[in-house]
Amino acid sequence: MNNAALGWALAVLGLAAGYLSYGWQGVALATTAIVFWLLLQFSRALRALRQAGQAPVGQVANAVMLHAGLRVGLRLPDVLRLTRSLGRKTADDPETWVWADAGDDEVEVVLQQGRVQRWQLKRAVQAHSPRGPEAKSN
Repeated sequence: MNNAALGWALAVLGLAAGYLSYGWQGVALATTAIVFWLLLQFSRALRALRQAGQAPVGQVANAVMLHAGLRVGLRLPDVLRLTRSLGRKTADDPETWVWADAGDDEVEVVLQQGRVQRWQLKRAVQAHSPRGPEAKSN
């Protein structure tokens, strides 16, 4: 059972308990509680989107820390709270988003039905490696 089904089951249970305990006044109280909960969730989602919309698209402070904070099943709003920015969409099927940091390290996140399925950290190639072609060893 997923979280949405559990939430709806609890809402129906609350309505039934309200009706059995207090009649129609109990149903009104349960309905008020359900609407309040839905408004809280809506407000939370809007706050995450507002915060993400104010940052540059596809940018994150630290790609390695984002990589460490991701897990399978994480919802897109939770990913937006981690990144604090909207991702750069690179593919539709599967839905793929990329975030990069100032050092050009990238995290590619693959979502299916709005949940993280897998992700990959892509490190930037260092342009001036200390053991580049000009550095020779004996």
